[in-house]
Amino acid sequence: MTRKLALAGFAAALAVALPVVAPANAQVTIEMADITCKDFAGYDAETQDFIGNWMRGYWMSSKNLTVIDSKYVKRNTDKISRYCKKQPKAKLMDAIQKNAR
Repeated sequence: MTRKLALAGFAAALAVALPVVAPANAQVTIEMADITCKDFAGYDAETQDFIGNWMRGYWMSSKNLTVIDSKYVKRNTDKISRYCKKQPKAKLMDAIQKNAR
């Protein structure tokens, strides 16, 4: 249960921490399972925000969670960011699974 909350917290922190700057009408198709840490770091702020929100919803629904525990948000964001800096070729979804609690 703690891991589930952590995943949701990470995604929420990611979504809140990133400013929205890109055009509102841009249409983008993204294969979420193929995003690497390096890819994610190179996306514009709007795309990062979109991905963060999608992942939060994906992980929360897959674990049947409806509550975000804010105490895990910053911790998970920091852990995943450190992991991604060391492992830029890692898949973002794998980074979340391996590091979030």
